[in-house]
Amino acid sequence: MQAFLKFAESLKISARELAIFLHNAPKMYKVYKIPKRTHGYRVIAQPTKQLKEYQRKFIEIFSTQMPVHEYAMAYQKNKNIQQNAIFHKDNSYLLKMDFENFFNSITPAILWNEWEKINPGVLNIIEKDFFSRLLFWNPNIKRKKQEKLILSIGAPSSPSVSNFVMYGFDDLITQYCNAREIKYTRYADDLTFSTNSKNILYPIPAEVDKTLKLLFGHNLRVNNGKTVFSSKAHNRHITGITITNNNKLSLGRNRKRYIRALVHQYQCAQLDKNDIQYLKGLLNFCKSVEIAFIKSLMRKYGEEIIENIMKE
Repeated sequence: MQAFLKFAESLKISARELAIFLHNAPKMYKVYKIPKRTHGYRVIAQPTKQLKEYQRKFIEIFSTQMPVHEYAMAYQKNKNIQQNAIFHKDNSYLLKMDFENFFNSITPAILWNEWEKINPGVLNIIEKDFFSRLLFWNPNIKRKKQEKLILSIGAPSSPSVSNFVMYGFDDLITQYCNAREIKYTRYADDLTFSTNSKNILYPIPAEVDKTLKLLFGHNLRVNNGKTVFSSKAHNRHITGITITNNNKLSLGRNRKRYIRALVHQYQCAQLDKNDIQYLKGLLNFCKSVEIAFIKSLMRKYGEEIIENIMKE
């Protein structure tokens, strides 16, 4: 129990106090839904303030024992969707895949199975149970006899846990791709593969399925409806960024049209505070991807309007 005792000490509480707190921790979430871009909705489970603090402390203490693969591009310093797109931009052929219900498919059993491969014997079974209650959410809060712990979208520890859990997968897929001169990255639940060699991407979905089954059984699955092959003959899109035929990053026509509409609404005082903050985020995204579009907005609407949005 050394790890648990040290963790309690880092929180400046007794081990008994921590154990009592963690007993109910999987239920300490505020749950709400947000609509997805296409259809349906995403369930967000937001931990209480105190639980968030404890989750952040866990990641801080155990980060050295939870490696993240170099080709995991999300939630990492100096890595983002722009860097993810840049990595693939010079390749002509592209394959995009993503996981089905990614965060909520990750369970304590998956975490500790991957943990033991890298940190054998560091935590005992009791400590794993305590830390499972710290890191995972119980969506069946109304069913007292049925507790199902899953990773939540909304906990500050979930990105690090998910990246760590996928370390072995990322490594195996990277080895497969390197042997075939294929580039691979993973941005959270989005997998991207690219190459300049025609037709060699087609076996990859089967290889991904085989690797997932090897590591996780049937717990993590690909959303086959979102598997897309593309090339320079069609638009190439990577995590929301368009790659032009001359291998430049672009926001894409639809997103530009949408941003222009929002700027116009701002100019007419038709946006509320939340919408303005959303627009500000979009403009910051534009700066990192296609600065020329920001300049075109300034010419059309005036520098003062764009600067005022950025100051909000």
